[in-house]
Amino acid sequence: MDDVTSRDWARPVVYFEIQAHDADLLSAFYSAMFNWDIGEGFIRQIPAGIGGPENGIGGHIRQGNHSGVTLYIQVRDLAASLAQAVSLGGAITLERFDVPGGASIAGIADPEGNAVTLVQQ
Repeated sequence: MDDVTSRDWARPVVYFEIQAHDADLLSAFYSAMFNWDIGEGFIRQIPAGIGGPENGIGGHIRQGNHSGVTLYIQVRDLAASLAQAVSLGGAITLERFDVPGGASIAGIADPEGNAVTLVQQ
């Protein structure tokens, strides 16, 4: 192997998928909630937004009571975003929590119950 292919590196998360029982319902929710421009069709593309981490998306694994994937999405105003989620048919699952030395977070569920964590820097 040459020098480039013999080295290895940590692979970043570069994509996500949201599965839905009702794709129209969740497309409307995420479009209004996060100002996403969501495409049409069977596979509804969501282009990358601005202001994301330059080196890609980080993540973690933790022990829990169930398995699943949670999206962490940055918002400008945590309180306003929580109210908006409820007005769009979602639910608050975790009230605001200030991470020591870090961001403030809160949890919501979309109208189908999928977990989303809101992050305010």
